Amino acid sequence: MKDTKSISKIRKEFNRTKIVATMGPACSSYDNLKQLFEEGVDVCRLNFSHGTYDDHQKIIDTINQLNEDLGTNVAMLLDLQGPKLRVGEMENGKVELIKGEIIDVTTEKCIGTANKVYINFESLPKDVDKGERILLDDGKLELRVTHTNKKNLIKAEVIVGGWLSNKKGFNLPDTKLSIPSMTQKDLDDLKFGIQNKVEWIGLSFVRTEADVIFLKNIIELNDWKPRVIAKIEKPEAVEFIDKIIAVTDGVMVARGDLGVEMPMEQVPVIQKMIVKKCIEASKPVIIATQMMESMITSAVPTRAEVNDVANAVMDGADAVMLSAETSVGAYPHLAVRAMRKTIFEVESKTNAPYFKGTRPDINSSTFFSDEICFTAVRISDHMKATAIVGMTFSGYSAYKLSSYRPKANIFIFTTNPRLINTLSLVWGVRGFLYRGFESTDDSIQDVNNTLAANGYVNTGDIVINTASMPIIERSRTNTIKISEIK
Repeated sequence: MKDTKSISKIRKEFNRTKIVATMGPACSSYDNLKQLFEEGVDVCRLNFSHGTYDDHQKIIDTINQLNEDLGTNVAMLLDLQGPKLRVGEMENGKVELIKGEIIDVTTEKCIGTANKVYINFESLPKDVDKGERILLDDGKLELRVTHTNKKNLIKAEVIVGGWLSNKKGFNLPDTKLSIPSMTQKDLDDLKFGIQNKVEWIGLSFVRTEADVIFLKNIIELNDWKPRVIAKIEKPEAVEFIDKIIAVTDGVMVARGDLGVEMPMEQVPVIQKMIVKKCIEASKPVIIATQMMESMITSAVPTRAEVNDVANAVMDGADAVMLSAETSVGAYPHLAVRAMRKTIFEVESKTNAPYFKGTRPDINSSTFFSDEICFTAVRISDHMKATAIVGMTFSGYSAYKLSSYRPKANIFIFTTNPRLINTLSLVWGVRGFLYRGFESTDDSIQDVNNTLAANGYVNTGDIVINTASMPIIERSRTNTIKISEIK
């Protein structure tokens, strides 16, 4: 058996739909984070809207140590804060905005009152127009612009009143903002992430494909090149979704801000549309926000939350995400467990997550290898195969095999160590570092033996192998071989 990276010491069975958990004080210690790994976390999200570099460095070091100790390949997703807009400090910590009152919204820093609120965006009076809405505190409060001097002051009527406290966010669903997609903080955070070799970068408040291209151009200047997740949380992003999917490496349906910026009843339909488009484009898609929100304080989820997770799994999403449930919640490992058990139930008891995607386009430049992957998945169904095994350097065949959502487990062997953790976000895929690529037949036999020796396949199991011939040329997948484990 050739040099193969040690296989996970904690689990031999796993779900196809991956789990993303947000890091924070509730899971930052070695022991607490180890519990999350053991419960089934595949990706650790580092939320750079909170915490210092020292805080994040400690968690990154712990993730790396656990991967080493447990033989796991848990990935890291650095989530950039983006141009998050917030109100300033309020008199006595909070003020009450009264429905029907006309208040001042200013870009000149001041302590907020019931009649005047500071907003940290200098160009706002130039960008807004009369009649546009300003939503505060995740949409709990609503203002409507009655006048702007186009310099530093907006007059706005309180449409939905209530209490407004310090530093709450504000959204402008009707306004096209001139703010750049990345702030100086984002650029500094990106540099930190690249230095720490995180596998994925989340780009917040994407509006068009140009925002994604801008980030990818910066990444391209570095030796370490994390892949980009475009977070969909603006109406403009929904409008340009096809172009965004075409240039990004993955997508997150960030339902929190999306449900504020757009009517929330539209979000479920948008979510399903984006998942379908991402599967067809072979791009991983994450469903995020409030998936098990009650578990911040409760040891069990609500029935509605379980249904929410189950529906995302049935739609075929690559991953479901926990936010405050694991970062600051009282029961982080129980939240991961509840999510894992829900995923398992759907995947084992229904056919809903499987055999999605579309047949490859005969006019595509990658049609030949795409058709091989498509056929391998269909053969695996017809022959009730236990596993589909791919060998790749770029990861292309892993994404493609995954996009067809086979019932068989997907195992990917690669000589590219950068790829292993990255694939932990991709539906159904488990990656292994392998140094034995010599001849196609020998390598296929060797990887099958590796899986058998580690208990992933058993005697008599059917395995569908995909590879390229000759294997040393690293060309696109062009071969299917059906193997029976002896």
